[in-house]
Amino acid sequence: MKHSEENMNLKVIIFLFTVTATVASAKPNIIYILADDLGYNELGCYGQEKIKTPNIDRIASEGIKLTQHYSGQAVCAPSRCAFLTGKHMGHAYIRNNKELPKEGQTPIPADTVTISKLLKGQGYATACI
Repeated sequence: MKHSEENMNLKVIIFLFTVTATVASAKPNIIYILADDLGYNELGCYGQEKIKTPNIDRIASEGIKLTQHYSGQAVCAPSRCAFLTGKHMGHAYIRNNKELPKEGQTPIPADTVTISKLLKGQGYATACI
């Protein structure tokens, strides 16, 4: 009977070690929300009390919140370009929200290294919505 208990304990230890090793090697999910015209204290997770934002508050409570985040530009398209490429606005490809007649806004060149490409290289699935 003692031999059977020791064998079972060994199996449990091996199982727990395997689960722990699997969890430790798992990559964290990354959800980055960039919202236009959203001020620092306009979400419940940052102290806003009048308008309820329960879903974003829950995401923030289960992850990390950026409290010293820098916006590359005052308008949306250049700010997103700076975030995606890591470039200073002086070197970024998109500098304003000006629309081109047929194509829309000037796209980031296809050969540009972006945070999305870097994450894909590390095995992440990425999306921009």
